[in-house]
Amino acid sequence: MSQENVEIVRSAYEQFATTGVVAEITPDFVWDMSNFHGWPEQQVYEGAEGARTFLAAWTAAWDDWALEIDAVHDAGDKVVVRLRQRGRSKAAGMPVEMSFAQVWTLRDGRGARTDMYSDPDEALEAVGLRE
Repeated sequence: MSQENVEIVRSAYEQFATTGVVAEITPDFVWDMSNFHGWPEQQVYEGAEGARTFLAAWTAAWDDWALEIDAVHDAGDKVVVRLRQRGRSKAAGMPVEMSFAQVWTLRDGRGARTDMYSDPDEALEAVGLRE
């Protein structure tokens, strides 16, 4: 099942890149920013509407925004994705590049939870993996 989860998550990023829509998620989906140090907005976003609210706030801050997968780690019922984003800050006009990670929890083939980590190593540790 865990390789299947990896493929589901990879597919979700492909879908988001082409459509801007979050992949299939459970009705009780949670997007948790509490491990993303310095995030000034709310810490937890609930349901599909919460995910859309978060993503709108996240992407609205950038011009020429791009998101790339650096690595995907199988962690059983969880998948850790190391990501890199690039863009130009709308507020300051400066180019920014940063790495972070997401831990996806899947249930019945759908995203049930995404935990954001500003430090990718913390994400790996949270699921019992180390690089």
